[in-house]
Amino acid sequence: MSSPCHTSAVLVVFVALAVGVGAEQSKERSCDVVGEKNSESQMERALLKKLEPLSEMRFNVTAEKGETENYVYHFRVCREVNSTLHDFGGLVQTDRQNGKTTVIGRINETQVFNGSDWIMLIYKGGDSYGSHCSGEKRRAVIMISCKRGVTASSFSIISEEREKEQECFYLFEMDSSVACPAEDSHLSVGSILLITFASLISVYIIGGFLYQRLVVGAKGMEQFPHFAFWQDLGNLVADGCDFVCRSKPRNAPAAYRGVGDDQLGEESEERDDHLLPM
Repeated sequence: MSSPCHTSAVLVVFVALAVGVGAEQSKERSCDVVGEKNSESQMERALLKKLEPLSEMRFNVTAEKGETENYVYHFRVCREVNSTLHDFGGLVQTDRQNGKTTVIGRINETQVFNGSDWIMLIYKGGDSYGSHCSGEKRRAVIMISCKRGVTASSFSIISEEREKEQECFYLFEMDSSVACPAEDSHLSVGSILLITFASLISVYIIGGFLYQRLVVGAKGMEQFPHFAFWQDLGNLVADGCDFVCRSKPRNAPAAYRGVGDDQLGEESEERDDHLLPM
C-alpha cells in the first residue's frame, strides 16, 4: 500500500517543479544595467521605472541600402525581442534576403542616462562584427526624445557607424512622453487657497447634510447643517445692508402708502364722527 502513496507523492513533486519552471520561463527578463548585480544607481533605477510603460510595445523599422543590404530591425524597451530564445536580445536585425538574425544589443548589458528632455538607452554585448570594427561586439544606441501626448512613435534608424576601428554603434531614435520632464504647476497661491476653501465648504455641507438626515433624522431645510445659525446670520446681514445702503432718513414717510392698518384706523374715526353726542 505504500507504493501507490509513494508514486502519488513523486507525481505531485514533479508537477510542482514543472509549474515552477514554466512560470520562471514565462516571466520576461528586464534590463540589467552594466556592472555587478543590483549595482544600479538611484538615477538609473528611476529611469528604468520611467521606461516601464513602453515595455509591452514592439517597434520595427526597415532599412534598405542598395541591392545588397535590406534589413528589418526589431526593438523592445527592456524586454527580449524573442523570449523563447533566451538570448537577451533587445534589438535584433533580420536580413530580409536570407532571414538571418543578428543581435545588435542585449538587455543584460544596458546603460541608461538622461538630459532635460531626453533619455539615452544603450544595449551593449551584441553579436560580434565580422570584418568591421576589429570584430568587437555590436551595440545599439536609442535616443528617446520628449513628445508630450504620445506614448511612443517615430522609431527609426539614423545611422550605423562601422568605419572606425573601435566603438562602433547603431543609432536609433524615437519620440515618447516618458522622456518629458514633469510639468510645473501653474496655480498661484490664491488659487490653491481658493480650491482648499471650496473643498472644505463642500465637505462641511455634504457631511453635515448626511449627519442631519441619517443621525438626527431632520427633514426639509432642517437637513442643512446649523440651519438656525445661518438663517439668523442671513437676517443680520440683510438688516446691515438695509441700514448701510438706505438712501433716505429712517423716519421719513414712505412715498407711497398702501392700504394698511393705520389708514383703516384713521378712516374709521372719520366715519364715526356723526355718532358722537351733540
